[in-house]
Amino acid sequence: MPFGPESIQRKGEAGYRTLYLRQHLIDQVEKLAAENETSFNAIVVSMIEQCLKDYENHTQNTDPGA
Repeated sequence: MPFGPESIQRKGEAGYRTLYLRQHLIDQVEKLAAENETSFNAIVVSMIEQCLKDYENHTQNTDPGA
């Protein structure tokens, strides 16, 4: 499932990390955040969660031992 506004997660228990991103990625995420009336952080976290979920589903579907 591709990333979309319904994927945006809200607050919960959290930790702190620093990411260095290319400016064009920052610009795209900021635009998406503004369009969805949410924060840059909420968009990035939601994208990471969706990517990990997709990766997990992909590995489970391609694992011959599953």
